Amino acid sequence: MGTGLIIGLVALGVFVVLLVIIMGMYNGLVRSKVDCDNGWAQIDVQLKRRYDLIPNLVETVKGYASHEKGTLEAVIQARQQAVAITSDSAHAAQKADAENMISQTLGRLFALSEAYPQLKADANFRQLQEELASTENKIGFSRQHFNDCVGQYEQKRLSFPTNLIAAMFNFAKREYFELGDAAQREAPKVSFS
Repeated sequence: MGTGLIIGLVALGVFVVLLVIIMGMYNGLVRSKVDCDNGWAQIDVQLKRRYDLIPNLVETVKGYASHEKGTLEAVIQARQQAVAITSDSAHAAQKADAENMISQTLGRLFALSEAYPQLKADANFRQLQEELASTENKIGFSRQHFNDCVGQYEQKRLSFPTNLIAAMFNFAKREYFELGDAAQREAPKVSFS
């Protein structure tokens, strides 16, 4: 065997090893991106459930506190704004802001039940409160899973040498699904007493 052939085989071997490493890094980024998309889809399912519960809740409250029109309209408007935002992980920050507004208006809506004992005693209202509280918990778990996926993706995307592959194939930055200020971090108060 000639020296040229040996050098050629070594070069080919190095090339194949580098190609396998690059493919592994690329596939790792793709897996992380898919995990983020799946995490976002789970949030989206829970948000849709929340959106579906809100009109029923507003109608129930309207029967007891129809003169609280401002609060009822604020809840419906917040819901409409949240539904209008494109539901993909690229718009996570905008979606989070809209969800924060829903949480605030729902908090005001639930505060009405304290002023209206008949509403507080209504079985339908209590059931809707319970379903909404359950949905809020599921949203929280889904958001945590999504943010974990985004953290893993961003770690891969920014770590050397994977960052070179990420830049070469345009793997974009992902946003966390975060709540704004401390007051928004608390779930709406739901009371069954």
